[in-house]
Amino acid sequence: MRKLVAIIILSAVVLTSCVEEDVPGLQNTNVSLNFKHDWDGTNVSNTDFNTIQYINENTDELSIEKLRYLISDVTFHKANGQTIVVEGYNLVDVTNDENLSYVTPIQIPIGTYSNVSFTFGFDNTDNIDGAYTDLNSTSWNVPGMLGGGYHFMQLEGKFINNVATEQGYQYHAIRAVDNADPMNLVFQDTFFTVNLGEVIVHNNSSVDVKMNIAEWFKSPHQWNLNDFNSMLMPDFNAQVRMYDNGQDAFSLGTVN
Repeated sequence: MRKLVAIIILSAVVLTSCVEEDVPGLQNTNVSLNFKHDWDGTNVSNTDFNTIQYINENTDELSIEKLRYLISDVTFHKANGQTIVVEGYNLVDVTNDENLSYVTPIQIPIGTYSNVSFTFGFDNTDNIDGAYTDLNSTSWNVPGMLGGGYHFMQLEGKFINNVATEQGYQYHAIRAVDNADPMNLVFQDTFFTVNLGEVIVHNNSSVDVKMNIAEWFKSPHQWNLNDFNSMLMPDFNAQVRMYDNGQDAFSLGTVN
């Protein structure tokens, strides 16, 4: 009798382990990317906004009042070099608690991927001025005098300045532009690829993408809000610094 029970249990384990590969309809699946936010390990949501409670690397005390950013072209990479590119974009709006989850509009084959990546912002092919009705309606456009196209991120709040009073900051990331000569704008790419690393895709997989907001103020450029707090969109050097600091802002969280 014990042998019979053991055989039944073993059979159940084998069937359970094979179900993902063998049951029709489970070979491809949509994948959900869930965007999570923290400040050096302390969770951040819109319920934490509008209170000065964070300290950046420069010891500036600050609040967050707005945070939204654009990701595009999620890509699944196989070890053999094959890729699956998910065309499209997602405007993550932490302020309004919108689009914190992005479900791939196409199904992804179940299996192991050596890397999952996405573009922070738009690359030059996608960054087409006025092309996206939904982004136009959310005041996401970049003025024509700065080359047009779209924002990559808007991070805003208040900080305690060097005379101990509250002051606003607008940390807005766009494609870097030198507009000293309005007839001859000079650009530098500031979109970048975020590589999350290996992900195993199962049926209805859920992938957490973490953003440590503190990193935008940290490294390699220690951000002094007294020096860089507003009018940063036309500031070529500030945009390049944002690009540099953003490289370590994202990481892979839990995969379910």
